[in-house]
Amino acid sequence: MFGKAKIFSGGVLLSGILCLITLTVWTTLAVSAEKTPVTRYWMSVSTEKSGFPGMPSGSMGGGGMSGMGIPGMGSMFGGSGGSSGKRLQLQVNSPKSPPAGPQATHDIPPGQNMGPTLPLVTPDQGRATRSEPAERPEKMEKVEKPKMRMLVYWGCSETVKPGQPFVLDTEKANPAEFARAFQGRTVSVQNAPSPRPGSAYADWPNKVDGKQVPRNSSLVGSHFVQGNYLPDIRFSIDDGHDFMAPVEFTLTKGTPVDSFNFQWNSIPTATGYFATAMGHDDKTGTMIIWSSSEVREAGGSLMSFLSDEDVRKLVKERVVMPPSTTQCTIPRGIFKDAEGAVIQFIAYGDELNIVYPTKPKDPIWAVKVRRKSTSMLPLMEMAGRAASDREPRDQAPPPEKKEGLITPGKVLKGLLGF
Repeated sequence: MFGKAKIFSGGVLLSGILCLITLTVWTTLAVSAEKTPVTRYWMSVSTEKSGFPGMPSGSMGGGGMSGMGIPGMGSMFGGSGGSSGKRLQLQVNSPKSPPAGPQATHDIPPGQNMGPTLPLVTPDQGRATRSEPAERPEKMEKVEKPKMRMLVYWGCSETVKPGQPFVLDTEKANPAEFARAFQGRTVSVQNAPSPRPGSAYADWPNKVDGKQVPRNSSLVGSHFVQGNYLPDIRFSIDDGHDFMAPVEFTLTKGTPVDSFNFQWNSIPTATGYFATAMGHDDKTGTMIIWSSSEVREAGGSLMSFLSDEDVRKLVKERVVMPPSTTQCTIPRGIFKDAEGAVIQFIAYGDELNIVYPTKPKDPIWAVKVRRKSTSMLPLMEMAGRAASDREPRDQAPPPEKKEGLITPGKVLKGLLGF
């Protein structure tokens, strides 16, 4: 039904792009590090819905590409790689040096349905260190530059709008230009708590407790974080900052050859929506990118948690769709020669930010609850279904070739070349 997955021929160039983006992100993180030595507690709250018909929860495996931590790459593919369910990550930083036996817990409300408390565990020292990039940009100049093009389309419309696509060619552009075009808009760095020299850190899930979040889990209620290196952190989460509703595609119509219309349910607590799709034409070495933005935008930096200020600004700039939007159309034919095109969709939720004391000269602790709801939808599934509908009904179906099927994992691997 799907055809065979192809290997992305621009893998060498893309590796260079990743290297450049990684170095840029690390530099930005160092500059934007917290200046005030307060205890910071972050709750990253996600709802993920697989758009792949018939796919069981977790069929793409945990982690996916989200662990790469690079705007425009790991986050562009929907967090944990397309599995369905609720996700929660807890992270804490204390300005105190970690004690010999660090202990911390997060007492949770009964409606979370995960027991009375979650242990916050300090990672092993070996896991807390950053890995160095595999290759520095100056060494990449010695690598033979592959021939590849990038075509960027944008906007929800039946046909391609005038002035599109934006074209980048390796014969005329360097890897840094490709990286900028792929990443798109610059947004605020989400500088979450992380292991740092001279400070204490812990997180959940961890090696002690990694239970899944139940589908009926709710964060609403009183929370209490405590530990032998933390101040007491007491706060409450209201209905408006609970897990977001899942993205449900209520209608998908079309194929990559035609225009492709998709509609979704309105999410009550969403502050905006954004969609992007990427495919690759192996025959010409062309990467094809589309986004729902009304102005040119590839969207690599937007498929993750965004600050409230960034979302408001991007809605105003017509990059992010307002929360009243419930449908979009990919222009006709832009993915007709691509293999493995996948729509990535995100609904942004507003943050809950609490500081104690409320009007401090010197704050003691700060809590951030950040939220998103994501989904993914394969264009090739609709193309395969349309092709099968055209086959004569009296013919026996060809034997299934499992080796050639494009699973979600193969789609992403084929697009990115690893």
